[in-house]
Amino acid sequence: MPHQRFPKIEILSIAPHAISFVLSETDTSMANAMRRIMIGEVPTLAIDLVEYSENSSVLNDEYIAHRLGLIPIRYTPEGSMKGGDCHQAFLPHRECVCYDRCPRCSVEFELDVNFDKVNLTRPDQERDLPLTVTSRDLIANNILVAPAHFLNEEEQDESHDEGISIVKLGPGQHLKLKAIARMGISKEHAKWCPVAVATYRFWPIITINEEACNMLTLEQKQELVEVCPDKILDLDEITGNLVAVENAYEMATFTEDLKECQEAMKKRPEDDDFVHVIQSTDRFVFSVESTGCMDAEDILLSSLRVLKDRLNYLAAEVEKLKD
Repeated sequence: MPHQRFPKIEILSIAPHAISFVLSETDTSMANAMRRIMIGEVPTLAIDLVEYSENSSVLNDEYIAHRLGLIPIRYTPEGSMKGGDCHQAFLPHRECVCYDRCPRCSVEFELDVNFDKVNLTRPDQERDLPLTVTSRDLIANNILVAPAHFLNEEEQDESHDEGISIVKLGPGQHLKLKAIARMGISKEHAKWCPVAVATYRFWPIITINEEACNMLTLEQKQELVEVCPDKILDLDEITGNLVAVENAYEMATFTEDLKECQEAMKKRPEDDDFVHVIQSTDRFVFSVESTGCMDAEDILLSSLRVLKDRLNYLAAEVEKLKD
């Protein structure tokens, strides 16, 4: 019988838009499954249908619809401030029993911006400038759903616009439309992808051969520190011994520079390495950044839920085959 594993997750850093964690006591099959689920199978909301009443802007209907589809749509559960998992709040459009659309499977946004009308309320110094239509102009019929205008406060402070730019309007131009957001996964289309970044790297196992290092001069030890482009080694100021830096796991890229330098320092080719750096096979460092439609923490939790549901479904199907 295969060895039963009990994977663990250790949070390294967490913020609303990003999370870094260590997945341990498992192998690459589990790590890659989690990464692929976060990218392709976590359900989110995205604009899927656009109905135009008027569009006299410089962009055609299809171009604007494409830009609307890529705006992250954030669902905030009642009583919460975080962008959460929408799988319990909405049904997939194809599974809903409604004829066209309903509040159970879709969210309706309205956008109505007329340059001439808005220009009357603008400051005098801005009236000759084009008017930028942004995600702030999208009004939803569901108070729990809204576009994610910015990823974080820092991005908001640096932005020159009030939200995500859609199109610019000039004198006499008018844009009026109705956009329908539906729940989906990015296996169907990339606009439903909740992550901008979802990667993992192998945890480095750094072994320093103290006995062999004692045969090196201080200059040779310093050369080993400097030759490594990742800067994962340092010299202890008190003892002069080689030590691994605290955040080596963030920088190790397993280059050959350190190995080549050690080979030149050895008296015999068969001598042991002074420093041995290998990739762990059961410990992985994940970095996940959200697009803004969900908090990074909820993306992780949602991916674990999807993985659990898949495994339960597989177990049930195997039981049916046994019967």
